[in-house]
Amino acid sequence: MIDKQARLDMGRRLRLGMVEAIWGEHKSVEQICSILKILQAHGEHALVTRVDLLKAEKLVDLVENVQFHHESRCLTLGQPLALQPLLGKVVILSGGTSDLVVAAEAELGLRWHGIQTELLLDVGVAGLHRLLDSLERLKSAKALIACAGMEGALPTVLAGLVPQPVIGVPISVGYGVSSGGRAALAGMLSSCAPGLVVVNIDNGYGAAMAALRILKVGDL
Repeated sequence: MIDKQARLDMGRRLRLGMVEAIWGEHKSVEQICSILKILQAHGEHALVTRVDLLKAEKLVDLVENVQFHHESRCLTLGQPLALQPLLGKVVILSGGTSDLVVAAEAELGLRWHGIQTELLLDVGVAGLHRLLDSLERLKSAKALIACAGMEGALPTVLAGLVPQPVIGVPISVGYGVSSGGRAALAGMLSSCAPGLVVVNIDNGYGAAMAALRILKVGDL
């Protein structure tokens, strides 16, 4: 007999400083509902990523204290962790507005952990002046997350201009040869900008957690 009960990590927040995250795209409403209610019973927070509107509406009705964040297509359970201004701010940049969902997922993931954020949209290298005009705004950030589709050049250019850690997120946006973000991923991995960190395609949550780890180094 197969045990269908999810085995949840109740110690993640204490061990890593991260709330439990749930991949929502391939889980049913019933599965997500069961997981959230277990976490709720243990007094835990949760972040559910990749949730469509229909699924989200059902879950908001089924579970108390659940909120749907439309831009990021994420659900949250409970309240965000207390703001930690001493850890610093993360700026999330996107090459274009088509990258907004992933950028918003990264921003929500950080805000949910008490990290100050700023979202800077449509600064892709097709109009390089837009990025250059924004460099002054980046000086106060401790880390940067750069989301880009097509050829994925934004993180490479950014990492050559600023000293902060830059985390590149390849986005599955672009015409045929872009191959659902693979061209952007390959470009970022092949970057000659030293120290550029790259996460998987569309992985805004993973980029947020990488930034969180960077900020928490000085807090250990």
